[in-house]
Amino acid sequence: MGTPLSAAVLAGAVLSLAAVTGCSAASKHAERPGVTPYQAKRVTDPPAGNTAGAAPHGCPTAASLPLPKDFPDNLPVPDGAVVTSVEHRTGGRLVVATVVRGGFDTTLAFLHTQMPKAGYIPEEGEVEEDDAESNFFTETVRGRWALRKMPDCEGGVYLTYLTAAVS
Repeated sequence: MGTPLSAAVLAGAVLSLAAVTGCSAASKHAERPGVTPYQAKRVTDPPAGNTAGAAPHGCPTAASLPLPKDFPDNLPVPDGAVVTSVEHRTGGRLVVATVVRGGFDTTLAFLHTQMPKAGYIPEEGEVEEDDAESNFFTETVRGRWALRKMPDCEGGVYLTYLTAAVS
C-alpha cells in the first residue's frame, strides 16, 4: 500500500518543480535593458489600490493607472483607455501601455485623425491585419505608438506609446 502513495507524492513533487521552474524562467524578463531594478519593481509591482490588473490574457479588471506627469500633455489618448503600466527608461524615454476597448479599426482611425490634429507628424508607419505602428514627432517630442489586437478581450486592443523629449 505504501508504493501507490509514494508514487503519488513523487509525481506531485515533479509537477510542482516543473511549475516553479516555468515561473522562474518567465521572471527572468522582469528587468528589461535600460530599466533600473527600482523602476522594474515599480512597474511590475505597483502599490495596492493603484493597479490596472487584468484577467490572464484578458481585459483589464481594475482601475487605470494615472498617466505620468512627463507624458506629453497634448498626446491623444482614446477615451476610456486603461493605463496598465508605465516605465521610465534610460535616455528620458517613457513607455505607457494601455488597453482600449473601442476595437482595432476605431482606435486606428482615432490615431490617424487625432495625432495630426494635435500637431504630431506621423512617419514610417505600417498597418497589418492585427497590428499597426507608427513613429511620430513634434518640435518637442519624438515617439512611437503600437497597436495590437487582444486575443481574449472582445474589442480590446493594446495601445503602447513610447515617447522622449527632443533635446
